[in-house]
Amino acid sequence: MQARKPVVAGQFYPQERSSCIDHIEQCLQAKELPQSLPETIVAGIVPHAGWTFSGDLAALVFSAIKKRHKKVDAFVIFGAAHGYFGQSPAVYDKGGWLTPLGEIAVDEELAGAVLKTGTVVSDIRAHSSEHSIEVQVPFMQYLFAGAKIVPIIVPPGEQAVELGASIGQIIGRQPDKRIVCIGSTDLTHYGPRYGFVPMGTGSEALAWAGTVNDQRFIDLALKLRARELLAGAAENCNACGPGAAAAAIAAAKKLGKTNGLLLAHTNSNDVMLREMGTAGLDSVGYAAIVF
Repeated sequence: MQARKPVVAGQFYPQERSSCIDHIEQCLQAKELPQSLPETIVAGIVPHAGWTFSGDLAALVFSAIKKRHKKVDAFVIFGAAHGYFGQSPAVYDKGGWLTPLGEIAVDEELAGAVLKTGTVVSDIRAHSSEHSIEVQVPFMQYLFAGAKIVPIIVPPGEQAVELGASIGQIIGRQPDKRIVCIGSTDLTHYGPRYGFVPMGTGSEALAWAGTVNDQRFIDLALKLRARELLAGAAENCNACGPGAAAAAIAAAKKLGKTNGLLLAHTNSNDVMLREMGTAGLDSVGYAAIVF
């Protein structure tokens, strides 16, 4: 079957191979990992904005995984449901994905095992315009040659937790195969552009979005409280991919993790101030977490 073609290359990240590699290397060098990391990393939460805004945080997660595990056989990538309105998580279970770095294969055996759990449906078309998974794939190709992927779009419902737990069980039954789960979500989308201004506008309101509203999500994620995270996101509007995050957390918990580690937390307004010297009324939060 024909491989999925990239839909946001040239927008969220570079379209040309050499430029894409250069930007990946810039992201990898932008921030240092903490001295202390979990002995094993089974899951992570990454942001999915354009690499200029959040690529360095995504790179931190993949760098942490690389530091602990030189080789990863497969990544299960849970994506946000920005344009998919189905009730069940949708898995891309056959073929491959194209990026500027070439083609990466879908782990069809692992995807088939996930399908047998009854927690997902096979729906390749659901992935046709979703960017939250796509922007992660070049990092995987660059750092983990030969790795395969299982892309799954995860709506913010109870099935997200069931899905993550089921995949955790599948992974636990394959000790000779290194499989890592990645949940892709941005945090609070604050400001008039997003129609979310409970604290008004201005610098104090944007600070609240990060230090209070984002932090609610981060605290629940670090404690692996997937169901509360889903409920909190619905109430507080502090994540666009809470289903993806909840699935990653549920998988980590099933694999024996009891807490996560926050690697970094920032927002688009801080990035604009630092890189461009300008600020606006809107901001989106980003966090990098490993389990």
